[in-house]
Formats: sequence, C-alpha cells, structure tokens
Amino acid sequence: AKVLADSLMAEGFNLLSGGTDNHLMLLDLRSMHITGKQLEKQLDEVYITVNKNAIPNDPESPFVTSGLRLGTPAMTSRGFKEDDVKKTVEAIALVIDNPEDEAAMEKARAIVKELTDKYPLHKNFGKDL
Repeated sequence: AKVLADSLMAEGFNLLSGGTDNHLMLLDLRSMHITGKQLEKQLDEVYITVNKNAIPNDPESPFVTSGLRLGTPAMTSRGFKEDDVKKTVEAIALVIDNPEDEAAMEKARAIVKELTDKYPLHKNFGKDL
C-alpha cells in the first residue's frame, strides 16, 4: 500500500491523507479536472477496477464525485510485488494523461494483461472444468 501511495503521489495524484497507513487510499481529482465517475469508467476500459468516491466537502454530487478510492487487496491477493504496483500506477497515469489516445489506452491494457498473466487468479483456473 505504501508503494501504491508513494507511486501515485510521484505521478502527481493528490492523496487526501498524504499517504496511507492501510490498504485503502482516496484520491482528490479536482486538480486533474476529471471526476471520479469519468476516471472509474476510463480505468474500467483498461481492466483496472476502482471506485468513484466522494471527498470531504465534495462539490460534485454523490453520483459523480471528485474522488477515487483505490485499494491493494486485489493486487496482494494475486501476489503483486512492489515493481508490479508501480507498473499498475504507470497504467493509471497513462489513462489519466491520455484519455482520448487509443494507443495509450492499448499500452495501459497491455501492462494490465502482462501483470494478470504473470499472476493468474489460480494456476488451474479454467482447466478440467
């Protein structure tokens, strides 16, 4: 979680807590001029699951939000290491920095595919069913 928080801050994301002491973190997206709803949808398109989330004194409605909640359980459950978390943040940054660029979106998808292929949900998943 610390690597995720530090990597996000290095990419210019504003973490409301300035870091994290647990597996969750809340990003304030207002300075990036994107809503939680928009970024949630864009990341979903590259197979990264996050949740839009209201921030304190949020100017947006609860259905739109100015924040995004991220956590590490899905990554740690698969066995991601620190470098894998950094690659995930690289994919997130590609999406937010290039929302209309299909080549950037494809690169983000390729990063996610590489990671999920490296750490499958289960070694025998889909075999002999």
